Amino acid sequence: MGRGGAPVRPPVASPPAGFRARRSLAVGLVRACRPRQWLKNVLTFAAPAAAGVLTTGPGARGSLIAFAAFCLAASATYLFNDAADVEADRNHPRKRFRPIAAGIVPVPVAQAAGAVLLVAGLAVGLAGGWRLGAVVAGYLVLTFSYTLWLKHQPVVDLVAVAGCHVIRAYAGAVAVAVPVTSWFLVVITLGSLLLVAGKREAELRAQERKGVKVTPPAKSRNAGKARETRSTLSVYTTSYLSGVRSMTSGAMIVTYCLWALQEHQGAALGLHALSIVPFVLVVLRHALLVDRGIGEEPEELALKDRPLQVFLGLLLLLLAIGIYLT
Repeated sequence: MGRGGAPVRPPVASPPAGFRARRSLAVGLVRACRPRQWLKNVLTFAAPAAAGVLTTGPGARGSLIAFAAFCLAASATYLFNDAADVEADRNHPRKRFRPIAAGIVPVPVAQAAGAVLLVAGLAVGLAGGWRLGAVVAGYLVLTFSYTLWLKHQPVVDLVAVAGCHVIRAYAGAVAVAVPVTSWFLVVITLGSLLLVAGKREAELRAQERKGVKVTPPAKSRNAGKARETRSTLSVYTTSYLSGVRSMTSGAMIVTYCLWALQEHQGAALGLHALSIVPFVLVVLRHALLVDRGIGEEPEELALKDRPLQVFLGLLLLLLAIGIYLT
């Protein structure tokens, strides 16, 4: 008993060091899987939504299976990519805080976890049918090719990353067995290239703003990887990447307008025509953010930039009404 007859509470024992280490490792593994970037996999819902089948049981189930498969597969590729780039990431001002580069997650553990997630992603994809499984496998082949080689090839790296986004959107169509129209494919392809070029441009502008000199790639491939994670930035210029953005955004806006005005009738025509306004606002807002050097992570823009969220919300609302309620 303590003073005044109050019971004395026993001291609370702190968790053992081994427990803290395991908890840190588990948290680090979750962070290394980059759950925030799962937002990209929302593209698997695009084709079912555009086809008007997302509200049906088979449409919703197939879309969720595709989404889950790509979340697992994407996290596997993130783990393998960060394990391969661990030395380069440790020399990067921002990426050195990633769990693998920071030493929270050992490289062998990351690779083992990546292998488990890879198998799980393929298994979930196959649960949605062999065609979806084949698309997931194709995505993995492209991403690993990017990690091992394509990421060091200027221009090709832009197309490779954009191709990963297109595969995500195509997977949604395969999962629910709806045809992919040429309009949908062109808009998704151009939009993907726009995002990738904007990401590279924002990275380059951020480095220039901080006074970081981007050196030419080293003759030795390993030396170049050790100096910087994204060696192609030493080849690109802001004017080139800005030109790519201008070209793709212009073509995308024209394609979207043609789709909205030529492929619909009645009330749906008016709603889709009206959706052109927020669509253009989304493109222009993205261009402004990239020009200011803050578009390094497109998913972060969608989660944090309020005007962009408003424009996207209005666009999706008009499309949803036009597709499902007319």
